[in-house]
Amino acid sequence: MDVHSEENGTIPIMTEPIAIPSFEQTLAQHGLALTKSQTTTLQVNIGLTCDLACRHCHLESGPTRPESMCFETSEAVVACAERFRFETIDITGGAPELLPQLPYMIKRLSKLTSRLIVRSNLTALARPQSAGLPELYQQHRLIIAASLPAVNTAQTDAQRGKGVWQTSLDVLKMLNHLGYGVAESGLILDLVANPSGAFLPAGQEAIQKRFRQELSQKHHISFNNVFSFANAPLGRFLEWLTSSGNLTEYRQKLLNNFNPITIPSLMCRSILSVDWHGNLFDCDFNLASKLPHSGKLTHISELKTLPTPGTSVPTDYHCYSCTAGSGFT
Repeated sequence: MDVHSEENGTIPIMTEPIAIPSFEQTLAQHGLALTKSQTTTLQVNIGLTCDLACRHCHLESGPTRPESMCFETSEAVVACAERFRFETIDITGGAPELLPQLPYMIKRLSKLTSRLIVRSNLTALARPQSAGLPELYQQHRLIIAASLPAVNTAQTDAQRGKGVWQTSLDVLKMLNHLGYGVAESGLILDLVANPSGAFLPAGQEAIQKRFRQELSQKHHISFNNVFSFANAPLGRFLEWLTSSGNLTEYRQKLLNNFNPITIPSLMCRSILSVDWHGNLFDCDFNLASKLPHSGKLTHISELKTLPTPGTSVPTDYHCYSCTAGSGFT
């Protein structure tokens, strides 16, 4: 309960927190549990340093954040990949392009998996310091998962900063020139879109159609797929929801759209996420919430076996964002 002190004769305002059942309670109501399946993916969060400070960022990444993976931790990540040979390795951030040893990691990790993904905000590839990275991605045939929240200037710049829309278009055209997103090239360029406000994304098919029409017809840009996910009420997005008075409504919306069918395919069931310190989590959202894998901090260098199927995944209220509508799978 929040109590605002009286000033100039104003009446105190009292608000009650929203009564949302815990995620575990909702699972139990549906006879479900969130547990590990086979672990096939290693997600590597290289840190919080980023050239953007997006309003929807669940990690509060940005230009002023110094957190970044050191070389020794990078080596521990590579050693883990050598031990377990994950089907997929997914590099995320922050902006991975700002990590000095990213080229080294790509060269090492590309030999240890058949599916290496790098998540890019696109603008980081436009920096002079990133010269040569797109060609390195091409050489090692990385999958690029590029964040593009909308197909217009107003929404994109409102969420990510002035000028981001045009820079993103320029980088997408450059990637197309290298073969990314072009039919029969085999170089995958997927786009990831998040809503710009306190609402859930439209249906996947509708979003895919709109992006293709707008980017192809107006800007002659091609890509492979568009994936749209609900924003998790964490980090900077949580701050915005709170300050704008949208938190209660948004949390209720997530609960109302809980979809039990999404549970078997949730990413947290099949991935391990490692942060810039080398600590293990079950997903990037649990990383942001400081909910470690198995309930205790474990360094990646200490990982001797992969999680046993059936191991419980720690949960909290943010998990509702991964199970609303089509889910985060």
